[in-house]
Amino acid sequence: MSKTLGIYLMSGPETPELAAAAVEGGADLVELGFPFSDPLADGPVVRRAAEKALAQGMRTKACLECLAAVRELVDVPLVPMTYSSLLEAYGWERFAADAQAAGATSLIIADLPAEEKPELRRVQMVAPTSTDERLRLAADRTDGWLYLVTVTGTTGARHGLSNALAGLAERARTAAGDIPLYAGFGISTPDDARAAAELTDGVVVGSRALEVAEGGPKALHGYVRSLRDALDSA
Repeated sequence: MSKTLGIYLMSGPETPELAAAAVEGGADLVELGFPFSDPLADGPVVRRAAEKALAQGMRTKACLECLAAVRELVDVPLVPMTYSSLLEAYGWERFAADAQAAGATSLIIADLPAEEKPELRRVQMVAPTSTDERLRLAADRTDGWLYLVTVTGTTGARHGLSNALAGLAERARTAAGDIPLYAGFGISTPDDARAAAELTDGVVVGSRALEVAEGGPKALHGYVRSLRDALDSA
C-alpha cells in the first residue's frame, strides 16, 4: 500500500504555486499554516515563516483566501493548522464553516486538547508522552487520521529519526485500530521519511519543506519528489 506524503507550507502570497509544485512532486496532502504570533509547538523555521507571513498581512481572512486559491490548483486534502487563540478571535463555528467553504478537508489546532470542543472535528495530535488513555481518546475523536508527533519538543529539521517513534506507533496502532497514522516533526530527509513510513501509514514534512520552498517551486518539487521516491521504496 502506498504511503501518504504530507507537506506543510505557511500561508502566503506564493503558497498556491508552491502547493501545486508539491503535489506535482508527489505530495498526497498539504497542511497550510495559519500564522500565530505566539506559537507553542513551532520551532525556529516555522516561527520565521509565520513572522514573514504576518509581515505580509496574512491574517485569518487572507489565509482563508490563500486556502481557496490553493484549492483551485490542487485536488488533494488540504488541512489548515493553527492555534486556538485564532479561532477564539475569529469564532469557532465561523472558522470551521469558512475553512470548509474555502476547501479545507479538516483542521489541526495544535494547542486544543482532544476533550475540548468535541463538536469541532479535527485531526488529533499525540506524542511520545501521551498516555494510553490519551491515545484512545485522540483516536476516538480524530478526523480521518492520527498525527504522531515523533519528538517531545518543537518542530524542526533534525538528523535521524526519533527513537521514540517506534514505541509511539505501536501504542497508537493498538489504540487507533484501522485509523491511519501519520508521523511528523523532525522528519527531514528521504531516509527519515522511509524509516518513519516503515512504522506508520505516512509522514508529514514541515520545517525542511519550508526551508527548501525558499528556493521556489522548482526546488520544492525536486525535494518532494525525493521524499515520494523514498516512500515508494519503503
